Amino acid sequence: MTQGAAPDEATPAQAASQQEGAPKGLLQQMEELMAALNADLSQLDADLQAADRPMPRPDDSDEHSAPRPGESTD
Repeated sequence: MTQGAAPDEATPAQAASQQEGAPKGLLQQMEELMAALNADLSQLDADLQAADRPMPRPDDSDEHSAPRPGESTD
């Protein structure tokens, strides 16, 4: 009977060691995903800031241009 009890006692210890290893692996995966996301967001932010800069107008004195908001057409 003692032989039958030994494998049963070893199983919870093995399960506990597997569970202790799992969060570390998940944490590492999460850190890698967060680093990749951070890099992607930084690139997107740089792209949006570059696109937000006003484009230089060829000629502000063009008579055919639409009036600016708040500007009178008289």
